[in-house]
Amino acid sequence: MNKKIAVLIMIICISSLSGCGSRATGGALLGAAGGTIVGAIAGDAGMGAAIGAGVGAGTGYISEQQERSEAAAYQQGYNRGLQQLPPPRYYPVR
Repeated sequence: MNKKIAVLIMIICISSLSGCGSRATGGALLGAAGGTIVGAIAGDAGMGAAIGAGVGAGTGYISEQQERSEAAAYQQGYNRGLQQLPPPRYYPVR
């Protein structure tokens, strides 16, 4: 019975990640599902789910912040590059 519940939770988590959402939420869901499976094997599915959700949420949050930081740095560099371009020259047609 526990294995069926664990598989069901994993399917729900993976299907929920296909839509829009934050990485922290997705990480928490996947962590909880993975923790439930590992916890069921070890004998305490609830504790495994709680630990997995915490670790997954933390990892997802850090990943999301890193991605936002990289996007902001890229945009800043792109804008600086646009400001340094010389104006276009127009040559008369002969």
